[in-house]
Amino acid sequence: MSYLGIDIGTSGVKAILIDRAGKALGEASAKAVEPVRPHPGWSEQNPADWWAATLAACDALSKAHPAEMAAVRGIGLSGHMHGATLLGRHDEVLRPCILWNDGRSAAECAEMEAALPSLRQIAGNIAMPGFTAPKIAWVRKHEPEIYAKIAKVLLPKAYVRLLLTGEHVEEMSDAAGTLWLDVGKRDWSDALLAVTGLTRAHMPRLVEGSAPSGDLKPELAARWGMSGKIVVAGGAGDNAAAACGIGAIQPGEGFVSLGTSGVLFVSNDRFRPNTEGAVHAFCHAVPNTWHQMGVILSATDSLNWLSGVTGLKQAELSGKAEASFAGPGEEIFLPYLSGERTPHNNAGARGSFVGLSHLSDPARLAQAVMEGVAFAFRDCQRVLNDAGTEMGRLLAVGGGSKSALWLRLLATNLDTEIAVPEDGDFGGALGAARLGLCAAEGADPAEVMTMPGIKTIIQPDASLRAAYTTQYARYRALYPAIEEARK
Repeated sequence: MSYLGIDIGTSGVKAILIDRAGKALGEASAKAVEPVRPHPGWSEQNPADWWAATLAACDALSKAHPAEMAAVRGIGLSGHMHGATLLGRHDEVLRPCILWNDGRSAAECAEMEAALPSLRQIAGNIAMPGFTAPKIAWVRKHEPEIYAKIAKVLLPKAYVRLLLTGEHVEEMSDAAGTLWLDVGKRDWSDALLAVTGLTRAHMPRLVEGSAPSGDLKPELAARWGMSGKIVVAGGAGDNAAAACGIGAIQPGEGFVSLGTSGVLFVSNDRFRPNTEGAVHAFCHAVPNTWHQMGVILSATDSLNWLSGVTGLKQAELSGKAEASFAGPGEEIFLPYLSGERTPHNNAGARGSFVGLSHLSDPARLAQAVMEGVAFAFRDCQRVLNDAGTEMGRLLAVGGGSKSALWLRLLATNLDTEIAVPEDGDFGGALGAARLGLCAAEGADPAEVMTMPGIKTIIQPDASLRAAYTTQYARYRALYPAIEEARK
């Protein structure tokens, strides 16, 4: 038997096959049309692109690994969170999906919190433009004709699930990022829904991520050479899926993700909100488990931006920074290119370089960018600690984890060991496949979601600790000063 994991990202879809022991049997991917930005701070995508990429990835997997695809018994889904996919009475898409990194609804966030003073206590999170509910409040105000037609609101992977199974279903980890879920109770909140004029009728049915959510449509099973009942699991939001893929489901286990955005993720045995520090407190994808996240919006995306400005590839910039590294430089970078979530909750924040001189060449700028991202993670750790969360060794995932210097900067600034897994894919697709296995076989997630072997452990550099503590204090002082100057 085999199990299929499908990870729906904004830039494309990845599909992976595993066996009962969790061994990878094959993988395929397909690109999606990149999001568009109709106005500054906006970010939208056509849901049809996710479905086209899903079909393309699964078709490719079926062609390359027909026997393994024929043996599939469970499918799990992972997807980018928070996106507002609005459907009409016949499941037609009413407008492009407003994505996780869209910042247009800041005013609606304030209005929601004023309308329901207990919002933070119920949701466990501050109302932020990235969440789904404020996007609907924006649509109600600015596109009333669209709002009036809304029959269902689905998150991106739930929309793909609808096309796979015909079911309107969501699971707890992704639902927790809507701002409509009572995260402690793991159920929709009527009070939160009412703030945006919606009811439970507009919401999909809720299941746990490791539980069945429906069965694959027969015509799709036939397309991919499958037979019999194919169970589709609840799945997980992308970060919870990554935690399932890397085995971080026990309390205190966590990872640091250096992807387009950045995540500091820690599993919890209970609901532990810290809204004052803009910590995300969500349900995990497995039952009776929660997690906290500090989220920064521009991690490797910051180096990608510098790459576009300099004309040098990211790997080249990283290499130059590593070759010339000798401790903190004069330049300091604030990585707020798309605003920031943790700890500032400010969609209007903007990035800055400070301390530039005639010596500020691409190598020094790249180092400053990498340090700025490390400081942003240090901010996340600080507010997670304020919530009473302690973390031990962190596993490193994401494209930025290929940089030895970046990992060294993270280990030193977080003052914790950073473990690099053995070669393999431990991302959302693997976590989704593991959830598919649990749903199809009734397996215990604790037995399925084990941690990978470790290739390297990066220790904090004690010789740089004092210098980076001083530099971090400078970094922290810049944000309020620059925000004051921008008023």
